[in-house]
Amino acid sequence: MKEKIKISSIIIAKNEENNITRCIESQLNCIDEIIVIVDSGSTDKTLDLIKSYNIKYEVVDWMGYAKTKQYAVSLTSNKWILWIDADESLTHALSDELKKFKETEPQYSAYSLPRKAFFLGKWIKHSGWYPGRVTRLFNKENAYFSDSDVHEHLIVNGNTGELKNDIDHYTDPSIEHYFHKFNRYTTLAAEELNRKNRKAGLNDILIRPVFLFFKMYIIRKGFLDGLHGFILAIFSATYVFIKYSKLWELNHKKE
Repeated sequence: MKEKIKISSIIIAKNEENNITRCIESQLNCIDEIIVIVDSGSTDKTLDLIKSYNIKYEVVDWMGYAKTKQYAVSLTSNKWILWIDADESLTHALSDELKKFKETEPQYSAYSLPRKAFFLGKWIKHSGWYPGRVTRLFNKENAYFSDSDVHEHLIVNGNTGELKNDIDHYTDPSIEHYFHKFNRYTTLAAEELNRKNRKAGLNDILIRPVFLFFKMYIIRKGFLDGLHGFILAIFSATYVFIKYSKLWELNHKKE
């Protein structure tokens, strides 16, 4: 009789007391090993909430997004890994699909799944956000994390299949939360481009943000997401503007 597949999940958490319980609870019926890496700089009740579950955890000094996830993978005891962020959770349908997956013989090295993102409390169905497939289930013998400082991703040796059901992503519950991440992410992105010797010009600072707004709000029908879609398109365009403005600043400092 074929041995049943076992899945480990990895979660990175810092000040996630509002999300971590939902994230862990959603996995208890389908994941065999849950590993949480807690940033030592976390100051809220995240660690206390994690300790209330019979799962593995470790407190570490921050190593960057990619290296911290690479370290988390090194702690897993199963071949198949589910990468899930603390502000995400499995839907019941996805949990059931993963249970069925564990009874199969996988044909692919990794699997993507559709992500249902919530912005200011609303599911964004358009704006280029849904289904927004992300590769999250992978065989660690055939996939590994990139070294990117921001927007790290999986590099897969082999083909990637698709799971059908959604993962929920509670990305930005408030505008304050959005801009709390905004400054850090734009800085990391600009620094990464600068290391690659990218130069920021007028086109990057002026044209790119305008085009992104047009693409999200008009081409990708963000207007169907109502005022949420308009705000999201404005914020996203501003993100690009600030990222390339910071790159321009770094270029000039280098000179």
